[in-house]
Amino acid sequence: MAKHAPDAVMDAMLAYIAEADTLIVCSDQPLNFAGISALALADQTLTPGHGNGDFTIGNGDASGRKLTVAQQSTIDIDDSGTATHVALADTDGSELKYVTTCTSQALTDTGTVTVPAWDIEVADPA
Repeated sequence: MAKHAPDAVMDAMLAYIAEADTLIVCSDQPLNFAGISALALADQTLTPGHGNGDFTIGNGDASGRKLTVAQQSTIDIDDSGTATHVALADTDGSELKYVTTCTSQALTDTGTVTVPAWDIEVADPA
């Protein structure tokens, strides 16, 4: 018997992540919401919700569904350090929503950083 998950199931997970209101460039992987502040190098306010400008849910590249996070340009750097992770958080709800790695890059607190568009993809069950 084949495996199946309706798009609505995968979309619900991605919509939960898309409720994040802040993108944070971090010097390491935060393990929880409280840990973000010690690792944050730069942050950008996002407009939460699918289709509101910063998040789009659609078909996956190979299968399933994906959440695309829009490019965030010229984010002011608050602290110098080496960026290794990007986190999405709901600061209103004090909740870490998602963390991923990024290309390691030295950041200086007087500059800006751009985070290119990226995807979170959920494949169809196999």
